[in-house]
Amino acid sequence: MIDTSQFHDKTAVYYTLGCKLNFAETSTIERMLQEAGIRTARRGEQADICIINSCAVTQEAEKKCRQAIHKLIRQHPGAFVIVTGCYAQLSPQKLAAEEGVDVVLGIDKKGDILDHLGNLDKRGGVGDCFVQPTKDVRRFVPSCSRGDRTRYFLKVQDGCDYFCTYCTIPFARGRSRNPLISDLVAQAQKAADEGGREIVITGVNIGDFGKSTGESFVSLVKALDGVQGIDRYRISSIEPNLITDEIIEYISTSHSFMPHLHIPLQAGSDTVLKLMHRRYDTAFFAEKIATVRRMLPDAFIGVDVIVGTRGESGELFQQAYDFIKSLDISQLHVFSYSERPGTQALKIEGAVPPAEKHRRSQLLIALSEEKRIAFYERFIGREAVVLFEKPRAGMPMGGFTENYIRVETDNDKTLVNRLVRVRLGAFNADKSALLVSEVVEVK
Repeated sequence: MIDTSQFHDKTAVYYTLGCKLNFAETSTIERMLQEAGIRTARRGEQADICIINSCAVTQEAEKKCRQAIHKLIRQHPGAFVIVTGCYAQLSPQKLAAEEGVDVVLGIDKKGDILDHLGNLDKRGGVGDCFVQPTKDVRRFVPSCSRGDRTRYFLKVQDGCDYFCTYCTIPFARGRSRNPLISDLVAQAQKAADEGGREIVITGVNIGDFGKSTGESFVSLVKALDGVQGIDRYRISSIEPNLITDEIIEYISTSHSFMPHLHIPLQAGSDTVLKLMHRRYDTAFFAEKIATVRRMLPDAFIGVDVIVGTRGESGELFQQAYDFIKSLDISQLHVFSYSERPGTQALKIEGAVPPAEKHRRSQLLIALSEEKRIAFYERFIGREAVVLFEKPRAGMPMGGFTENYIRVETDNDKTLVNRLVRVRLGAFNADKSALLVSEVVEVK
């Protein structure tokens, strides 16, 4: 049993890079330390502990992690520094050698941070590493955390068995694994009891849920739908080959699963999809989008795309652009390909110059804005239910409709974490949101 009395006058700061799952896990770590008496440091206050939750999806992410370490050490001299996350799992010795780092924790040790604080004695020299080989990682570290806004993030799955040629996630996160549905339902119910009204279901490859327990993702969806007090669920991302017609149909009749899906495409040409070792082709993806649109006509459909992968010639990119333009989707998340050590993609010929990657990214980002604005325009003048969030200082109050349209209105504290039926008006100044033209009902 850890003696937490030693921590009651201590403070901590947290820095997170990468995906929503990382942010959810950091929030869980922060809550764990708070329960042990460690207060989150206020802005400008010098902290006793620095926690960095790292990402390794790109070279830039790794660079930002090292920069964050150096910045935090300058801002909090003498603080006890722990680095965890994907970069920590892949390059523990490199991070342990960074000046000022005391402990590096592997991907399955995030839940054990308290065990490694000791008396907060600085190590000096090379930090200690507690990282086991990824192939041996079997532990699922739970996380159900409240974000900065009004929603909770429920981690339902971790790891990935797909081994796409460009991706390091299986090497950083390990094989696919998950807890029992009953455990997740209990966590969702606890979030509801704390006043949570919306939960985002997160994971690495959540459609693969059930490998550890012999259950299925659709069974999880149905079980969560029965939790009293949660008005909204959103599925953070699900592979096109794993979002079945049964899941889509269930969402179309669910009272709490929102018409909002994020489906990774990654490449819009069959040649590049094969080079990536993705498990579908463009015809399959187009049919999947058509199925979603048929069953959920008002759904917000987000799509991930990577540009500039090895082997993506100018002609193949043009094919991808034309294919993506033809899809009835709402928004793109565009990523530039980053070379990752140890991945099979490095064996593929035809590297794309950085300037060309940037050009292609800008083309797709512009296309994404066209699609998002056109999607928003469809709903001007219509009624929608918005869950309003606590506004940041100096910012208007905002929230999202069921189908993930960003909405803004004048600040009103009484509307925070409330479901409000509104009539949607015109765009705001930068067209990032629709304005409320009329409040119809506060639920």
